[in-house]
Amino acid sequence: MATIGQLLDKKGREVLSVRPDETVSDAIKKMADKNVGSLVVMEGDKLVGIMTERHYARNVFLKGRASPTTPVRDIMESKVVFVRPDQSVEEAMAIMTEKAVRHLPVIEQGNVVGMISIGDLVKDKISDQTFVIEQLVHYIHGTR
Repeated sequence: MATIGQLLDKKGREVLSVRPDETVSDAIKKMADKNVGSLVVMEGDKLVGIMTERHYARNVFLKGRASPTTPVRDIMESKVVFVRPDQSVEEAMAIMTEKAVRHLPVIEQGNVVGMISIGDLVKDKISDQTFVIEQLVHYIHGTR
């Protein structure tokens, strides 16, 4: 059973962030430039929120706000759901399902050490299943 730490070792630990006083427009541009769907919101070294494309769609676009003038703090989620590196991929999937979130910061000793998405977890599970299938095929062909 893979852990979140092992998953981060494979995918990388880059954490993209934005400050709460930055504009939503700047945050969306950063997400688009890096092809990600979320950013952690940091004040210095302190995690104070998360902003996702969903936050933008629901709290800016649908409410007719202006991205260039709306600060991230006005639309971010401040009750951040997270995981630890020692938790399993299955635990992270369960948390995402229960909390209806697609992105989780990874926190270790109070610090953000990575970010995972539902896509990262699905990719990991598919890789595991592909390995098992290949092993079973080799086993079946080896016993004939």
